[in-house]
Amino acid sequence: MTSFADLKLSEPLLRALNEEGYTTPTPIQAGAIPYLMQGRDLLGLAQTGTGKTAAFALPILHRLSTHRHPAPARGCRVLVLAPTRELASQIDASFVTYGRHMRLSHTVVFGGVGQGRQVDAMRRGVDVLVAAPGRLLDLIGQGHIDLSTVEVLVLDEADRMLDMGFVRDIRRVVSMLPKERQTLLFSATMPRTIAELADGLLRDPAKVEVTPPSTTVEKIRQAVMFVDDANKKAATLMLLQSPKVARAIVFTLMKHEANKVAEFLVKSGVSAEAIHGNKSQGARERAMAGFRSGAVKVLVATDIAARGIDVDDVSHVFNYDLPNVPESYVHRIGRTARAGREGWAISLCDAEQRAWLRDIEREIGQPIPVFADHPHHSEAAKNSTMRPPVLGGGGGRGQRSGGGGGQNRSSSNRGRPGARRAA
Repeated sequence: MTSFADLKLSEPLLRALNEEGYTTPTPIQAGAIPYLMQGRDLLGLAQTGTGKTAAFALPILHRLSTHRHPAPARGCRVLVLAPTRELASQIDASFVTYGRHMRLSHTVVFGGVGQGRQVDAMRRGVDVLVAAPGRLLDLIGQGHIDLSTVEVLVLDEADRMLDMGFVRDIRRVVSMLPKERQTLLFSATMPRTIAELADGLLRDPAKVEVTPPSTTVEKIRQAVMFVDDANKKAATLMLLQSPKVARAIVFTLMKHEANKVAEFLVKSGVSAEAIHGNKSQGARERAMAGFRSGAVKVLVATDIAARGIDVDDVSHVFNYDLPNVPESYVHRIGRTARAGREGWAISLCDAEQRAWLRDIEREIGQPIPVFADHPHHSEAAKNSTMRPPVLGGGGGRGQRSGGGGGQNRSSSNRGRPGARRAA
């Protein structure tokens, strides 16, 4: 499969892809789209940043463009479930981008904002509804949404939805859908809970796996710094002041810590914004807009944003706190090295998080190189015999593994500021 034209997508879709500069499908797109065009159920295992949104959006849009009929009032033809507001918004935006030459009706439903516009959109019915499970069930309960006509169900980032406790919500939603439907489940990892969910939802599914579950993207250079908790803010500032850091995400474990780190960075002269579940939707959207435009250099986020940030040119991810769930490490660092670029993931580890570090290294199947030659290192660094990597740009000695893939583009798009991949 060498081009999108080989996938036999409809002309309006090929025109939109050409205008975006997308010429060659990524592995998940080349693997999944032919099955989905045949109407098969599908289990897709792919890391973030590999182009899986287009892998399901394009064949769905092809179906809508070649089998035209209006969605019923309060209903939808396609339902996409996503774990976070940010991811839901980005999926909706991708449908708009690829379907720009179609007469596509769509809306996105999530909490944290007033429901008036969402109710108005659903009153007329839409082709594509992208929703977070909580608000969706709320609007169903109020009688504003009817799922009895859904033709295609997509569960995106299914493992994240289960991590966030949405399994009962998902099962409630599925119980309201027609039995005759096409079902797509995408996940970055394949724990037992996902296998059980897939067994209950999918009928004779095709399986497309482009990288082994829980491995890290090939182009991400990783390092860990042993830093006492009291020195983490100073160490983070030191790292961010490197000229190699163009745009960065700093992950914290707690919401209040994200606020404190962002405030410290701003006082230190670094443009930074915090984003987490306690922020209003308007504040989160403003923070993301500033980050995408470059007005904000650093986004300080909790794990709610680990899969909801789709910005190609994030040069560095810093784990101010290591995650206490090993799979979350993979999703966090997947925010860098997107669309074929290289990136850095540097973690600060205090004494209490050493066990979490060991769990992460077991999860990714490799040790993370230790960087001990820095002014804030703790005594824990002396326990490592590994050579430190060179922090910064190309030429570092961070470990590599896995096999992520960015979107290939036509030569006219190479080097163009803001050029994007098929997300």
